[in-house]
Amino acid sequence: MTSSPRITQLRLVVEAQDYDRAVAFYRDLLGLTEIAAFAEGGDDRVAILDVGRATLEIASPAHKRVIDEVETDGLVGAPLRVAFEVDDAAAATDAATAGGAELLAPPVRTPWQSLNSRLRAPGSLEITFFQELESPAERAARPGFASDDERP
Repeated sequence: MTSSPRITQLRLVVEAQDYDRAVAFYRDLLGLTEIAAFAEGGDDRVAILDVGRATLEIASPAHKRVIDEVETDGLVGAPLRVAFEVDDAAAATDAATAGGAELLAPPVRTPWQSLNSRLRAPGSLEITFFQELESPAERAARPGFASDDERP
């Protein structure tokens, strides 16, 4: 039996036409820590930013439509979106829009008990800010929340 590879880091690579604006937004405005930067000369530059813990959320097309409906009142979102957990979704949204992000939908309370907003950030990356409004234990106790291995 072949063992699965051990993944040690999730790295999302975003091509940004306005590199300086994108770095200023993610590093300076959102406060992501720069852990490495490389420049080969000219316009060949990259910054690697630490975002803390990462997860990979895989959604069925039906669930993605539900998320789009809840977060944006039906605006069809991009197939790839980055969600950042924050302590205060409203403040993060205000800061991001003041820093140049395009507001797609203001913070809204979701059925999953989070406060979510949707923006288009530099690099044309669609992002969600989400603020959890209940603990994982509270969420797990409610009907409709189960992992795939708990489903019949």
